Amino acid sequence: MQALTQEQVDAYRRDGFFYPVPALSPDEIATCLAGLGRLEASLGCAVADADVKWRSHGHTHSPWFNALIRHPRILDAVEDVIGPNILVWTSTFFIKEPHSPTFAAWHQDGTYFGLEPKEQVCAWVALTDASREAGCMEHVSSKGNLRQLHHAPLGLAHSINRAGQTIMEPFDDSAPVAMALPAGSFSLHHEFSLHRSAPNNAAHRRVGIGLNYIPTHVRVDGPVRCNAMLVRGEDKYGHFDLIEPPKAECDAAALAVHQEANNRYRANYKIQVERHESAYAKA
Repeated sequence: MQALTQEQVDAYRRDGFFYPVPALSPDEIATCLAGLGRLEASLGCAVADADVKWRSHGHTHSPWFNALIRHPRILDAVEDVIGPNILVWTSTFFIKEPHSPTFAAWHQDGTYFGLEPKEQVCAWVALTDASREAGCMEHVSSKGNLRQLHHAPLGLAHSINRAGQTIMEPFDDSAPVAMALPAGSFSLHHEFSLHRSAPNNAAHRRVGIGLNYIPTHVRVDGPVRCNAMLVRGEDKYGHFDLIEPPKAECDAAALAVHQEANNRYRANYKIQVERHESAYAKA
């Protein structure tokens, strides 16, 4: 079912982002937050304080998370911008504790993905209010000129992106759009959209989840064969090893799939960092 108007799709293609899109009911939000609570209880700490693998690929180990990546309102909007045959490439928790210094420097998501062609879209789902005060994302319009900029993984303290990836060349950041999202809504942004986020100055926890979707014809340009999960349509290309939804929450089978997906993702990420740095060193 079409979720976005043609005008909204055009805005996404022009700017590189679009928001807000309503999706989750209060009960659905509660289900997701309860699932996150169970995960953190089992870890004995917040997701951000656990091993880095727990931030990503939650859809591989928890049925509640897997239901989120398949939410029809989200998939309908994603289909409007990338077509009917859809894979989940990865998924990530983006959580900022109340009054925390956690932030993201200006960056583009796809710099170290190595995906070709460049058609990945992130549906960023707010499970609590992602207000300006709480450190919502800020994007700048691409004005119809989406392109890769030079980055460096600076390892910045308090960066919500563990590598601290940061844009290293000048660009026009004079008119950022604060993409405030009420709980239960989501935004869409292209992998080349330029964005950042400020610290959480609010009294509540800012809980967001990034769901990264690609059309099935997209592949990884590199030697690592990564995992993905088919969530709509069919895959006629076979560029990824497809994985199945978890049958139980964090059981042995699900955790093995989660570990393997993370291992392959991290191996590819390392290669893409080196490739990006090498390309700009020669420029």
